[in-house]
Amino acid sequence: MLSEKTIEIIKSTVPVLETHGVDITKRFYQLLFANHPELLNIFNHENQKKGRQQTALANAVYAAAQHIDHLEQILPVVKQIAHKHRSLGIKPEHYPIVGTNLIAAIKDVLGEAATDEIVQAWTEAYGVIADAFIGVEAELYEQAEQQSGGWSGFRAFRLDKKVKESEIITSFYMVPQDGREIASFIPGQYVSVKLEIPGETYTHIRQYSLSDAPGKPYYRITVKREDDAPNTPAGKVSVYLHEHLQEGDKVLLSAPGGDFTLDVKDERPVVLISGGVGQTPMISMLNELAERWPHRQVTFIHAARNGRYHAMKEHVEKQAESHSQISAYWCYNEPTDQDRELKAFHKEGHIDLPWLQEIVPSKDASFYFCGPVPFMRAVNDALKEWGIPASDIHYEFFGPSGNLDNMPEARETMARA
Repeated sequence: MLSEKTIEIIKSTVPVLETHGVDITKRFYQLLFANHPELLNIFNHENQKKGRQQTALANAVYAAAQHIDHLEQILPVVKQIAHKHRSLGIKPEHYPIVGTNLIAAIKDVLGEAATDEIVQAWTEAYGVIADAFIGVEAELYEQAEQQSGGWSGFRAFRLDKKVKESEIITSFYMVPQDGREIASFIPGQYVSVKLEIPGETYTHIRQYSLSDAPGKPYYRITVKREDDAPNTPAGKVSVYLHEHLQEGDKVLLSAPGGDFTLDVKDERPVVLISGGVGQTPMISMLNELAERWPHRQVTFIHAARNGRYHAMKEHVEKQAESHSQISAYWCYNEPTDQDRELKAFHKEGHIDLPWLQEIVPSKDASFYFCGPVPFMRAVNDALKEWGIPASDIHYEFFGPSGNLDNMPEARETMARA
């Protein structure tokens, strides 16, 4: 338990964290990797370069400071991060290392403003916050290992099949090398893929949503090759998967995890909205609903650049043809002449509220969406404007977590998929 004095000091630093939080976390990662380069085997180097990890950590520290006297209020955030930590292999022994470097970063950035009193208060507070994470993660580790077909750490799989879905998206079907049972999962969850890429000093770990329903003898991930955007460095892992990973090759996977999941207890209609490769968890949810919950009405909405970049279109259309309760709609922002000739899409431009109100049968539904951050921000704003309750809005970030309602970037009414 923290003393009232410590709580008071931590809360007094909230304005400072709001101003200097990202500077502190940037300095933290500099110190962390300089002192412990072995941790580069765990962390996503690309998110470091883009600043996403620093921002996510700054937001988490800020939230913890705000609610230091009632940490249970941020338990959903703790659980979300804990799922990712478990899939990456973060262990209790890592937390003292993080704490030491975080306190050092606070001292470096704040200088004389980081008084002995503030440093001591944050040292105590970090211990409490770390214990909260360690406790939640211990439960997740136990669940992952003890469930039927489960395991701890990373398990060897073999790439059984590789299927090109569009110009930049490919599906990878993976089966366990030992031939034994694999753990089930809830649609929307992901696995971590651990690779040793030739020529790279450190291993690389990436998290990919499972893109098929549970209950299959394989896990499927569907990956976008991240090298098509101008002025953006190519994604080492996605390019390696597309170019070099061949059928029969070994892949290391974590047990499935994640808290962005389909609520199968909710009997109401479901609306699945995706942009680009953000449809991967939606395909898992769609397949699950089609196979096991045929009474629930499903509206599947997908935004893509055009038909050349639209993955799994035929699969979704077949699901809609085979199940009367499923409707599918496509939105292309750069349709080709062939797309227009074939009438391959339903809307040109971007997903917006008037179109959603036109095609979604009822606002009394559960809404799930995933895609690029600007896309998700636009969808979130549209749903809020429509009056959809926060409890019915569910979304997933690919990469470090965030909050669409509190993101500092300027809001956009439309966004590219």
